[in-house]
Amino acid sequence: MKTSRRLFLQKSGILMAGAALMHNQLLAAPATKGIVGLQLYSVRDDMGKDPVGTLKQLAAMGYTHVEHANYVDHKFYGFTAKEFKKVLTDLGLKMPSGHTVMGKNHWDGVKKDFTDDWKKTVEDAAYMGQSYVISPWMDESMRKTYDDLMRYLEVFNKCGDLCQKSGMKFGYHNHWAEFTEKLNGEKLFDLMMKNLDIKKVIMQLDIGNMYIGGAKALDVIGQYPGKFELIHVKDEIGNDKPDKFESAILGKGIIPVKEVLDICLKTGGTKVFIIEQEAYQGIAPLACVKEDLAIMKKWGF
Repeated sequence: MKTSRRLFLQKSGILMAGAALMHNQLLAAPATKGIVGLQLYSVRDDMGKDPVGTLKQLAAMGYTHVEHANYVDHKFYGFTAKEFKKVLTDLGLKMPSGHTVMGKNHWDGVKKDFTDDWKKTVEDAAYMGQSYVISPWMDESMRKTYDDLMRYLEVFNKCGDLCQKSGMKFGYHNHWAEFTEKLNGEKLFDLMMKNLDIKKVIMQLDIGNMYIGGAKALDVIGQYPGKFELIHVKDEIGNDKPDKFESAILGKGIIPVKEVLDICLKTGGTKVFIIEQEAYQGIAPLACVKEDLAIMKKWGF
């Protein structure tokens, strides 16, 4: 038992050191405008059919960083952490962040601790060299009342503690409800920004989703300067669907994306810029993300 405990501590130390090194490298990004990556949900159908082949195409386009959106049964796109890390390494790709929903089922209220399932999620993220473990959704039951929200924001902060042990930060990715819904007269987003410990829990600002919710990135970044280490770079165009908008190739929609990015660099504290496009207007997703990257490079990223 003592030997096993010692090995566990040794492995934990290695994971923490590796993730901390990755995080420091990200935040000390050289004389560029930051790290640019792709949220793999942008090419979700291609990743579902041929993940390795799709990643090869992305690497050939010039992508160097990706953000996963598929961690199921402790596998990334069907690969174990060890297998997927090798796939990325062989292609020269890094994965600084990933999306996995942290739900009510991941916190044991009786034990006041995270479930083994969630602890494994964080462990695999550290093994992959991630700097951020990001939950992209909050179930409605977690924000039904003000007390519900406060209770789960405290769980978010505790997850920040958990991630910090491995040299990472926990993060939350907004949609539109955070800007359209209010509790005690305040928007959910504002309540989250006021009650999350920014030292260990970050908000991944999706500049497209928030627009759907009636908010503008320029205003929000101005309200909370220096609080957005990483963002989702997205543009939106109008349509006839219920939410009235859908994402599009950068620079072709109604969001002043370049202006937002400039503010992110100037006052937002942003180091990681993750491109995401979820709708394609009849163009192949891979062709879209290739153009998105080209536009980012044209803008100096």
